Amino acid sequence: MSARTVLTSRFFLGFLLVALVVAGGLSFFASPSPDGLDSVTLSGCTLSEDGEPVGGTCIAQNAGEHGLAGSPLADYAVGGADGSVGLAGILGVLVTLVVAGGLFWVLRTRSRP
Repeated sequence: MSARTVLTSRFFLGFLLVALVVAGGLSFFASPSPDGLDSVTLSGCTLSEDGEPVGGTCIAQNAGEHGLAGSPLADYAVGGADGSVGLAGILGVLVTLVVAGGLFWVLRTRSRP
């Protein structure tokens, strides 16, 4: 193996490890509060204790359930289970790596001998 190949391999391995640590570890420190978009759509509504609009006028009252709400990683959790945010992040990183790697492999330019 050439020195360049070793350095490239170490870089990608390091990048993968950092991505997994951030997705799997730091995700537990993320705020459970609604993000900016959720806050804007709830502006003008009276909310129930669980945060659902029950009165007033706001954009969220017209919103339906998202088409992928029942998917395995919906709401940043595996199967909707509490406490699985880190695992969902790790799975997201791995799926992204596989898809991107597959695209790079398929679309790469091959050198001719």
